Amino acid sequence: MNLLVSLLLFVGGFKSAVKPAGPAQKGKATYYASKFAGRMTAFGERVNLKAFTAAHRTLPLNTLIEVTNLKTMRSVIVRVNDRGPFTKGHIVDLSHAAAEAIGLMGKGVTSVTLRVLDKSRVNDLVSVLITPDMNQSLMQPAL
Repeated sequence: MNLLVSLLLFVGGFKSAVKPAGPAQKGKATYYASKFAGRMTAFGERVNLKAFTAAHRTLPLNTLIEVTNLKTMRSVIVRVNDRGPFTKGHIVDLSHAAAEAIGLMGKGVTSVTLRVLDKSRVNDLVSVLITPDMNQSLMQPAL
């Protein structure tokens, strides 16, 4: 199931079919420093720089958000599993995978919009994107 969710969250640079559940926030995004890999998040998970996760100061943990880089107009869907960033004007810290998906890696900081997604619409999107044939192939071990 993690692979399935990761595939959905990796879809960067798309026009979202998932309806936003609230107004957009604008601000700066950064990404986790490598030294945080393996440390515990506020959600009780270890920081995984390859997962599509993020830190936000106030959104409920486990919330799905769409982050759009305003320079590249590429988007990524991530799950909030940590608290932060704690720098004024910064609204989200992204994992390396999420930062790479929107063209943030190497830049350090960029302007983004952030939208909270309606979870019921995310389930609809998963059912459309992942067919039973795809699900079977995802479960096969790599040779």
